[in-house]
Amino acid sequence: MGLVSAILSLPLAPVRGVIWLGELIQDQVEQQLQDPAAVRRELEEIDEAADAGRLSDEERKQEQQAVLDRLRPAGGTVAPNRKG
Repeated sequence: MGLVSAILSLPLAPVRGVIWLGELIQDQVEQQLQDPAAVRRELEEIDEAADAGRLSDEERKQEQQAVLDRLRPAGGTVAPNRKG
């Protein structure tokens, strides 16, 4: 039965490949969005833009909040950093 199901599912192989690739890209994007170095760099860029006058104080706060909101889990609170 394995051979028959393999032959019948062969036309779906490209679809499975695209799904796998999409999941891989999504994982990479999520890792980059959660990377502490990337978050720090974004916050520094926001501060530099505000210091240069390209952002108002309100825009600065909104941009910073948007970056920090990405770090929060779906529950809305930042999980404590526990070791052990």
